[in-house]
Amino acid sequence: MTAEKLKQLLAAGMPCEYLEVEGDGRHWFAVIVSTEFEGKRPIARHQRVYAALGDRLATEEVHALSMKTFTPAEWAVQQD
Repeated sequence: MTAEKLKQLLAAGMPCEYLEVEGDGRHWFAVIVSTEFEGKRPIARHQRVYAALGDRLATEEVHALSMKTFTPAEWAVQQD
């Protein structure tokens, strides 16, 4: 798995206004900004990201994924 491939999988599985992925091939960190997170608690946001990856976490194609999830409005505040 490469950062670019993981980024493509996430972008294909959900709308992302901003998406950044870093990692070493097994352990990943992502910043994801999506309207899909509106009104959702952090656990529901993470579940949505996991759903976008499908079985890649279960098969350890993606061993570990840490993430920060934001709505577009939350992201705008972070950028100030």
